[in-house]
Order: sequence, then C-alpha cells, then structure tokens
Amino acid sequence: MPIGGSYLGLLRRNRDFALFFFAVVISLIGDWFLVVALLDLVLELTGKASLATLVVVAFNLPVFLVSPWAGAQADRLDRRRLMITVDVCRALAALLPLLATTPSRLWLAYLGMALISLGSAYFDPAADAAVPNLVAKEDLGRANALLGSAWGTTMAAGSAIGGLVTTHFGRNTSIVINSLSFLGSVGLLLLVKRRFSEESTAARPKQAFVAATREALDYARARPRIIALLLGKGGYCLAAGIVALLGVFGREHFAQSSGLSGAGGISALFVVRGVGAVLGPFLLRGLVRDGDRMNLAIAPCIALFAMGYLLLSLNLGYAVSLACVLIGHIGGGAEWMASTYGLQREVPDELRGRIFAVDYGLATLGISLSSLVAGALADTYGAPRVAFLMSMVSVAWALIWLVWTYRLWDLKSR
Repeated sequence: MPIGGSYLGLLRRNRDFALFFFAVVISLIGDWFLVVALLDLVLELTGKASLATLVVVAFNLPVFLVSPWAGAQADRLDRRRLMITVDVCRALAALLPLLATTPSRLWLAYLGMALISLGSAYFDPAADAAVPNLVAKEDLGRANALLGSAWGTTMAAGSAIGGLVTTHFGRNTSIVINSLSFLGSVGLLLLVKRRFSEESTAARPKQAFVAATREALDYARARPRIIALLLGKGGYCLAAGIVALLGVFGREHFAQSSGLSGAGGISALFVVRGVGAVLGPFLLRGLVRDGDRMNLAIAPCIALFAMGYLLLSLNLGYAVSLACVLIGHIGGGAEWMASTYGLQREVPDELRGRIFAVDYGLATLGISLSSLVAGALADTYGAPRVAFLMSMVSVAWALIWLVWTYRLWDLKSR
C-alpha cells in the first residue's frame, strides 16, 4: 500500500498520534547530536576505544538498573504526565556535558548521558505501552512501522546534522540542541488530548512495587510466546555492543580514506546506520503483514544484522563499509520493530508498561555488557577482529532462537 495512503494517512487523520510521533522524533534527534559529539570528544581526549564505548554503556546500563521501577510507574501513573516530567528532567541533565572540558572532567559527560538514560527507562516503556491506545487496532501495525523507523530516521538526520554542527559550530552547540529537543517534545505532548491508557489511573488498584513486578513476571512466565519475544530482542543485544565500535571505525579507520574529520567519519557511519533502521521496519512489513509470520522473521533479521557487521570487519574500504552498516541495520531495525509489535499484540494494557520495562531492561543490559567487552577487546586486538567475533555471536543466537521458538508461531496467521 502506498505510503501516502497508509503511513502518512495515519498521521493526517490521527492528530494525537501525529503529535505523539513527532514528540518522539524531536527528542531522539537531539540524542544523536549528543552521541556524535561525545564519541568525538572522548576519542580526542583519550584515544581509548574502551572509554568511547563507555558512552554507549552510560546510555544503556541505567535503563536496566531502574527498569522494574520504571515499568511499574508506567502502568500506575498517567503515562502522558510521566513522559512530560521525564523530558523536563532530561533537558537539564543534557547540559552536564558542557562541563566536560578535560580528561579529568569526562565523568560529567558520562553522568549527563546516564541521567538521560534514566529518563529513557521511564519514557520508552510508557510510550510503547501507550501506542495501542492512541490508534485503532487496524492501524497498530502501521503505527509501529512508523515508530520503529523513527529511531532510524532520527539517527540518520541527527547524526548527519550533528556531525556538521559539531564540526562547524563546536560540540557545545550540539549539546545545547539536545537539551532543547527535550523541551520541544514536552510542548508536543502537552497538546495530545487522547488518553495514553485504557482507563484512568485512579480506577486501577495501587500495588506495592514487589507485588506489581511479580504480577508482570508471572504473566510472562506462563506464556512462552512472550518469553520468546523478550529474549529475541535481549539475545540480539548480546552482540549489539558491536555498534559501539562505529565511533572507532569512523575516527580511526575511515576518517582519512573518506577525507572527513573525526566527527564527520563517525557521523557518516551513524547516518547509514540510521537509514538502515528506517528501511528495516518498512521492508519487513512490506514482505510480512502482521501475524505470527512477523514474529518468525525475527531470526532472519538478526542474521542480516550479523552479516552486515561481518562484512564490515573485513575492511573492504569506506564506501563498502557504509553499505555493510546499512545492510546490518536494515536487519536490526526490522527485528526491533517486529518484537515490539509482537509484545503489543500479546500483552494487555494494564501490564504493558511493566513488560516493556523488562524488554528494555534485557536489551540495554545486553548492549551494555557487549559494549564493555567490545571496547576492552578492541584496545588489544583491534576493532575489525572484535566486529568479526561478535557478528558470529549474533549468528549463533539467531539459529538458537529460531530452533527454540519455531513451534510457538501460527504460520497460517496474517
């Protein structure tokens, strides 16, 4: 179906979802300004891959640490108010990297990134849990393709513009723009009128944190399909730390051959990563319409991600490497959208925030651990060898997940 008659049509006829969608987009664009600026800063001040990958760890690990509490709040509190409050706090935290002017002050940059990540632990599960309440059931697949591609769109646009801004106007400008992006998100969310939950939070019984968490985990444990979808993304992220090496590839391996500055080389790789993540959700939904066949496509998508980074590890030149990253993130973007959509279909509204908190917690733990491993090994063995090794881990997980879950899906569903 043409984009104008489906995806853009959804944004035109559903004002509240359009405001919600663009709030997410604006917030994410600023984040990629910051990521490019900080990766360039850390590599310039230290030259250490392990310290560069700590930027990625700081952006992910706090989500895992607080996700149980965050998920409970996403189901108990007004989700729109929660998202607005979080973005105001993130706007302030985003300014901390302005103080990281020397190696001894780099901890302030990591702290700012970690605080933004803490906000994401609340914002993202609340957002994913809210989507089925903002669109009609028949539009849920299209809404997820749009939101799945938004992450890639913002990465491509934010990384490209962020690289230019950092190169020509300095890192501080990129940092301030990131802070302002959160305030832009707040302004749009304030205009949304539709409820983000099926019922008012006052009508829901309040539960102690432990009881609320146990309820969500018991629900998931009794349903193998939910466990499979959670581990599809979580297992994929055990090798996703390979992405943290893009800063090293961009600054140390490809900047000279491409004629770009360090920030420009990093930016270019993140741009094609974003383009791949944009294309992935749309391509998958064009090939597989809804239903359990989309769940089954998760394993091939993980394998495609692995193939892209395996080819990147061969150092086939700058242009080919850009194509490799593009291919890898077509698979990665499609996998992320498919597993998110699957959970939205499987989980009731009153548990959705907590289940998505578990989803993000597992994913960010995997990314954090694999980023630490990738950075430590890259300092000793080089980024290309580590990229090859981790792509093999990703292939192995794709095969394990496919064999384990194949019988769970109804292949006649559409």
